[in-house]
Parts: sequence; C-alpha cells; structure tokens
Amino acid sequence: MERITTTDSYSDLSDCDLIIEAVFEDAAIKKSVTEKTEAVIGKDIVFGSNTSTMPITGLSENFTRPHQFIGIHFFSPVDKMPLVEIIMGEKTDDATLALALDYVSQIKKTPIVVNDSRGFFTSRTFGTYVQEGYAMVQEGIIPALIDNCGKMLGMPVGPLAVGDEVAIDLSYKVGQATKKALGDKYVTSPADGFVEKMMELERYGRKNGKGSYVYPEDGSKKYLWPGLAEHFPLAAEQPSPQEVKARLIMRQAIEAARCFEEKVLINASSGDVGAIFGIGFPPWTGGPFSFIDTMGVAAFVAEADRLAQAYGSRFTPPQLLRDMAAKGETFYTKGDTTGRIAA
Repeated sequence: MERITTTDSYSDLSDCDLIIEAVFEDAAIKKSVTEKTEAVIGKDIVFGSNTSTMPITGLSENFTRPHQFIGIHFFSPVDKMPLVEIIMGEKTDDATLALALDYVSQIKKTPIVVNDSRGFFTSRTFGTYVQEGYAMVQEGIIPALIDNCGKMLGMPVGPLAVGDEVAIDLSYKVGQATKKALGDKYVTSPADGFVEKMMELERYGRKNGKGSYVYPEDGSKKYLWPGLAEHFPLAAEQPSPQEVKARLIMRQAIEAARCFEEKVLINASSGDVGAIFGIGFPPWTGGPFSFIDTMGVAAFVAEADRLAQAYGSRFTPPQLLRDMAAKGETFYTKGDTTGRIAA
C-alpha cells in the first residue's frame, strides 16, 4: 500500500513506464483521459486500456501512436482473479505485446492474448450467461431455478446473482453503446426487455441494494426479489433443471466457438484457459472447446440446432462447427495441449 500514490494531476504520470486506463465504459471519457495522458508522457510509453467491451482499435484512435496502444483487461475482483486478457488492436506491434506480457508476468497473473472485437472473448462469452438468465426470467421461468441451475453446472454463482454484481445499469449502458455503434446491424436480445424494465424500476444490482436480489441494510443474507414474479409472471409450465443447464452452458460454448471462427481467439487453449480463469466456466468441462470435443462436435451441433429451434437463432452453431462435424474433426488431438489454431 505504501507504494501506491494517488493523484488528480496528469503530470504525475510523466515518468511512468506503462499506463493502464481503467475509467468508466464511456467513449468520450476514455478519449479525454487518453489525450490528457499522452500530452504529459514520453514518446516510447505504452498505453493500455482496461476496457471490458470497447474495441481497442477504435480506442487507439485517441492515441497518436496506435502501435503502442493495447488492451489489458483485468477481472473483478482483481486481487482474486488470476486471468488478464491482453487484446491486440489492428496496429498494436509485437514490442507492445511483449511489454504487456512481461508486466502481467511480474504481477503473477495468467495472460491470454486475443484479437480485437467488441467484448473480445471473455466479455462476449460471459455476457451470454447473464443474458440467457435474463431471457429465462422474461419467459416466466422461476428465478431460483435459473440461479440454482447455474451453480449446479459448476459456475461460481447463478446468472442473476452475477448480473447484480456486475450491475444491471452497466449492462444497460454497454447495450446502448453497442446499439449506437452497430446501428441497423444490432440484433435485439431477449434479455433487453428485462434490463430495460429493471432500469425503469431503478433496480441496478448490489450497487444500490436492489436488483434481481434484495440486499438488506442490516447486512443479512441477500434473497431473490419477490417482485420479479409481479413484473415477469411465472409460466404455468416450468422446464426441467437439465434444460435450464443446457441453455446456460450451450449458449456460452456457442459464443466461444463464434469467437474462434471470427479469429478473435488465437487458439483453442487460450479460450479454455480464459473461460475457466476469467469467467468461471465450469472447470470440470476443461473449458468450452474441451466441452465441445468431449460431447462430440456432431452431437454438439445437433443439440445447438435443437435449442435454436426452441429458443431462437442465438443458439445457431457457427458454420465452423458444422464443417468440423462433417469432417469428423475436433479442437484437440491426442497429445495436443494448444488445440486448433484460428488460421
């Protein structure tokens, strides 16, 4: 703690070797902070952003040396989470990557390197877990069933609980930023209605003591908000726990496969390590790509198609998986610890 210096003066950054911006997920704020920081630092200093969703290539436009701009994404709580996701922008050079990897090694974290994308790998995949939980509440599935099934899968907490921790209003702001950036290309999510209703009710999560859960002021144990049933009436017929678990794990694995197909991921092992260490993907699976291999690619595609027919196109498997199934391919072969390369 004695080595930490707090300041509100940009000039105090002038002799830093590496700078990591970690301000709020707002493009204007990040632009201002980046420009004010660059004005006082040397011409060989690397600038990192701890953004969890905003594309690094776009953010690097606020820096006159985009080859020295990189994403360095930590996970909350930082003192406990072992992963750091390093994101390469289109112009990030190898020397900048090497410095970021050295830094992560020095602080004894585990890095994965990914290519640029909105949400990168971890936030995209993690987001589907929370979104599917919200979608099920919208459908009238019992909230306790949803969260208990998440924990039964092996996730650290249920999707509604972790959504409260991240903050529902943050999900809303990220969604609005995504809509603005994508315009007509934005695909409406079944979770959007849930988030909008919770914003209307001013239920932002743990941060203001009320979200999907209630957080008593006396510090006693949180509990699911009974009002959810009023605003999202329970369906007469409820799914089996097995069906809920299938939706929660398949949704994440499908998104991971999409990230691989789009070359956001460099190899399968980066995805497996990142998913387990960064977002708590069930460790018993070995990660989403090991999960797909263990299930069998053809069987996975068949299950994804079933879910897509029942619940929507978000479960549609990427063409990569269909091609792999047709050829009898897998992400890993015997003795291979790196896995398929996104080439």
